[in-house]
Amino acid sequence: MSRETVTLIGAEDNRLVADVHGAGGQPVLLLHGGGQTRHAWEGTGERLAARGLSAWCLDQRGHGDSDWVDSGAYQFRDFGRDVVAVSDQIAERSGARPIGIGASLGGMASLLAEGKFRPGTLSALVLVDVTPRMDPAGVHKVISFMADRAEAGFGTVEEAADAIARYLPHRKRPERLDGLAKNLRLHDDGRYRWHWDPRFLGDRRGRPVDPEEGIEESVEDELVRAARALTVPVLLVRGARSELVTETQVEEFLTMVPHAEYTDVAGAGHMVAGDRNDAFAGAVVTFLDRLRAA
Repeated sequence: MSRETVTLIGAEDNRLVADVHGAGGQPVLLLHGGGQTRHAWEGTGERLAARGLSAWCLDQRGHGDSDWVDSGAYQFRDFGRDVVAVSDQIAERSGARPIGIGASLGGMASLLAEGKFRPGTLSALVLVDVTPRMDPAGVHKVISFMADRAEAGFGTVEEAADAIARYLPHRKRPERLDGLAKNLRLHDDGRYRWHWDPRFLGDRRGRPVDPEEGIEESVEDELVRAARALTVPVLLVRGARSELVTETQVEEFLTMVPHAEYTDVAGAGHMVAGDRNDAFAGAVVTFLDRLRAA
């Protein structure tokens, strides 16, 4: 199966790196969660390419091999504007608007891109364990884990693996750590740190003012408005053991987006693709096959 690493340009002329699995076919843009990299999608990308799709696995701004933006702009709307810019470039290269698959942060960025900034940016949307309103305790748990060793780092890759094992006790600790190594940077002081800009953890809970409408709203309200505006086909995938998205929040989302489809993945937590990639990819492929058959 072919794979090519390409460079795209974000909304601030920031360099964004992507792995493209497969050549030709309907493009699919895969956007990882906060603190992850494009490598979180390798298995899914290969599965989609095997179905004749073209999977574009992107390192979002400040993550992986993509640029750390000079402005330090890491609010959800900044990521969303990158999605619009990237979609234009994918459409220019492939002749079709991509289907968006976004996990957590990537889902919020995709939601804002399609539901707020420019409808038609995406031809369909798969949201992975993310809704406009999420459980505050779960969000706090995730952010606390990310911040815990952001500055101090780890002495070895094995030490980082131990930290993840404590955070995700339900997930089997991998025998090989090659994949984890891709999520770490080795710094000059000999310490390994996460492969993302620490400024990403800055406060994103402000009340942004919409420059076009002059509306002051919370990030949550902004996401709700974007969800209600969706008209493209939508699939919500929840990890059945998710600590961020409850069944109540799923029901609320389905009220906001009544045409959306929904499935959960048994045995998976918030990191759905990482916990149960085969089951997750199967659910996504089934949804995409229905779209292509329609």
